[in-house]
Amino acid sequence: MASKSHTTGHDVMATGRRGMKKTFADRSNDDDVERRGNRQTGAGEREGQGGRGGLDKDQGRQEDCEKGGNSRRGEDLTSGGSGQRQEGATSGVIKEVDKGHGVLWIVAACAAYVEKKVTHYRMPLPVEQVIAFALYRWASGETYESSTSAFGIGRATGLQAVRDVTSALLQAYPDAIKWPVGRRRAHIQRAFRDKGSPNCFGAIDCTHIYIDKPAGALSENYYNRKQKFSVQAQVVVDLDMRVLDVHVGYPESVHDVRVLHNSQLWRRAEVGELFDVPPENLPHGVVTRGYLLGDNSYPVACPWIMQSYGGIDQDPDEERFDMRQKVARGCVERAFGRLKCMWRLFLRTHKMNLEALPQQFVAVCTLHNILLDAGIDFDENLLWEVDENGVRRRVDLGIVGNSAGGRRRSTNVQGDLLRDALQDRLALM
Repeated sequence: MASKSHTTGHDVMATGRRGMKKTFADRSNDDDVERRGNRQTGAGEREGQGGRGGLDKDQGRQEDCEKGGNSRRGEDLTSGGSGQRQEGATSGVIKEVDKGHGVLWIVAACAAYVEKKVTHYRMPLPVEQVIAFALYRWASGETYESSTSAFGIGRATGLQAVRDVTSALLQAYPDAIKWPVGRRRAHIQRAFRDKGSPNCFGAIDCTHIYIDKPAGALSENYYNRKQKFSVQAQVVVDLDMRVLDVHVGYPESVHDVRVLHNSQLWRRAEVGELFDVPPENLPHGVVTRGYLLGDNSYPVACPWIMQSYGGIDQDPDEERFDMRQKVARGCVERAFGRLKCMWRLFLRTHKMNLEALPQQFVAVCTLHNILLDAGIDFDENLLWEVDENGVRRRVDLGIVGNSAGGRRRSTNVQGDLLRDALQDRLALM
């Protein structure tokens, strides 16, 4: 069996930075870069003769460039010598990051959707540099000011690069996030059956994406009980942590149930598009064609979300059943841990355009599935951090969950019947 490669979002951040610094230091020895620079000499000469009119408009807006400041930050990456140095740096980043494989596949798949046309006025940034910057931004969680400075590009160019790569990923991998069918569905259901949940498709939960206080919106709608501003993301995953469905964008003040009711997942399930496997006959005449595992945040009429019993007054059968469901539902927390700790922009509080956030989070979920399919392992040490008091603790994954200690009153009659039938089935095993 082929061994799995091992890389993480932390590797993307750390090795990418090392690769970039090394390449900057050695760029004078990069013959290939020199040849590219020679081909761009004409563009550099036109810039010298025609003033700043031929420069990239984004770079033309940089304050450092206009004031004649730091030469690395102010130089135009699409003209002459500066372009050759940045191509060399980006090549180093891509090669270092790709030690775990997969990144070069992503570059190749996205290239056609990112590449810009060469014009008489400017040379476009190399595709590798554009994609490397977006991956670095998502993996490091650094601000635009810091990350663009490291890559020697302007903030406006960095913003456009992230928009371009987000769009390219969603176009190049339209089926990376999809509801399981065929052999994939059969594999998922066998795995859940072994956990005591026959005909189960996955587990559902919500997570907070922490943001700065939003401008131009009612900020109190985004303020959560942890005294942070956040947006919710509803995610369905299977036991392999693959994202099957994602719905993101609602403020923290919106309840999980309303988020669910306004999602495409709800609409598709209600018209019978999702849970359509052969029926499973359970005790007491209960029949199921599919469902999801959820926590007690969903005490409403939803026959295809099955909750645990909860509470502290449980009989042995209920306790055993809840423990089995907790183990099965653990795939959601593991998925959030891998996704957020590899792509740390969505782990920490950051500035984000609320209109761009949903697409960027879906793009990162796409990358999450691509890396799972490629067999990339995850360093679980990234799930831990040391706080200001020197105490080692688990990172806050922003899982919404249900904090109520007692058993909640449920109006989900069909879901409760399904739960009771599954519990009785487990008791007979």
